[in-house]
Amino acid sequence: MTIQSMNELFLHGLQDIYYAESQVAKALSEMMNERIDSALFDNLEHHAEETQEQIKRIEQIFRALGREPQGVTCQAILGLIEEADETIRAIEDEKVRDAAMLAAAQAMERYEITRYGTLVAWADQLGRTGVVEQKHLGSLDIVDLLQLTLDEEKNQDARLTALAESRINRQAAA
Repeated sequence: MTIQSMNELFLHGLQDIYYAESQVAKALSEMMNERIDSALFDNLEHHAEETQEQIKRIEQIFRALGREPQGVTCQAILGLIEEADETIRAIEDEKVRDAAMLAAAQAMERYEITRYGTLVAWADQLGRTGVVEQKHLGSLDIVDLLQLTLDEEKNQDARLTALAESRINRQAAA
């Protein structure tokens, strides 16, 4: 694929994060199938639900741009997930495995923060003001929708950090 304009680069970024979010949803589901700390499970469950809503938003953005939702393979997220799987499988101690899982979730989160931050900036620069209706939020433009998701990703990262510092890492280190 040849990208010849900023509009095409923006679309490619949307396709990348659409694919990445789908992979994150699968990875979170697999993590929740493991025997893990209850607080970590609750956090991942919340994140999984939020991720499904974020995927729906991306689909709405595609439609507002007159495009069908479509992803492109995101090697970055695949690498993060593969590394997490390898590490988690190598750990026998449940508490240490929880710490590794939380760290893996946070690595994925930080990739998403980077991607959404870029998409917000690009959408703003390109004047992407197409309006998308949201059930509980009314009408939002594309920039606002991407910013909403970016804010959710940052909040999830903060929740993971708090959980790591207050519980998971302490239990693993004990």
